[in-house]
Amino acid sequence: MEKKYWLMKTEPETFSFDDLVARPHRTEHWDGVRNYQARNFMRDLFQLGDEVFIYHSSTAEPAIVGVARVVRTAYPDPSALNPESPYFDPTSLKQGASRWVMVDVQAQQRFSKPVTLKRLKQEEALQAMALLRPGQRLSIQPITSEEWAYISSLETLCSLDKDLACEARDLKSQAELQF
Repeated sequence: MEKKYWLMKTEPETFSFDDLVARPHRTEHWDGVRNYQARNFMRDLFQLGDEVFIYHSSTAEPAIVGVARVVRTAYPDPSALNPESPYFDPTSLKQGASRWVMVDVQAQQRFSKPVTLKRLKQEEALQAMALLRPGQRLSIQPITSEEWAYISSLETLCSLDKDLACEARDLKSQAELQF
């Protein structure tokens, strides 16, 4: 099957890209999705190896900050069955099984600078992108391969390990801002 591309939104105060990077093996389950369409994307369309942009939402400057990869496909989200969880779903508990799913994602790369929503809106080539459509609030959205390639070219993608080339570019950019 052909690789697919996705955008997954997260509120950085709750779970940020840095939190994902800090997890063992830079991997974490993506739980708490409680929208049917987003769930259906994960359950029916996510495949091993799919690429994901991690997007920080509900922040002063929403932006795509990094790239992750799907490393485990959909499986039941147990938080739906836990009355102590903020993602508790009484209907799932009544049915005795979670009707919600989660996937595992692994951090792969970080953008040298976040690709802001403002910048995405300025790019003519991205005007059909789901994220930019009025009223689009889904936490998981498909990205076309063309959108993926275009966005990936807007800023440098850096290794999560010590990337001296990215650090040098960042230092140069900071120095240019001071003059």
